Amino acid sequence: MTEATVLVVDDETEVADVYALRLRNEYETETAYGGGEALEMIDDDIDVVLLDRRMPDISGDDVLDEIRDRDLGIRVIMITAVDPDFDIIDMPFDDYLCKPVDKDDLVAAIEQQLAARRYDQRLTEYLEATSKLALLEAEKTPQSIEDSDEMGQLQQRAERLRDEMDEALAEFEDIETAFEEIGRRPG
Repeated sequence: MTEATVLVVDDETEVADVYALRLRNEYETETAYGGGEALEMIDDDIDVVLLDRRMPDISGDDVLDEIRDRDLGIRVIMITAVDPDFDIIDMPFDDYLCKPVDKDDLVAAIEQQLAARRYDQRLTEYLEATSKLALLEAEKTPQSIEDSDEMGQLQQRAERLRDEMDEALAEFEDIETAFEEIGRRPG
């Protein structure tokens, strides 16, 4: 598994504690027992939030909107007893699981979100490197490019990132299959 921090948010302390207990051997796990507490804890150290939708103080929908407004790159999995309706179409969550969720499905959903996050980061870095390469190749002479150690390092970095993305795409093909196998409805 990965070194990741998961924040479990549920106003029912027993439910939050059960999910945290299931995950503690897999991830660094924190719990918040309501939306307000979750918003106080959310920062760029959190990788994935498991978020209950219906909470009395601040709803999961509002917590989700705040997470997105803060633009921290946190992946959000709604885990809720609220049956999904058409209102979820415009909600910016990354996955939606209906309670109860077993440990295997929970871990699989988190791993998918961590893989997606890694891929997004690589893609950003790759696009940054290739745009610099294209700009320098258009502006500099072939000889100056060949003589530049920095340019060689940038080319190697772009190649390494492309290779990593190819590996990630292969991983995503496996993840797509696993995604379809996750029980999103109570069984």
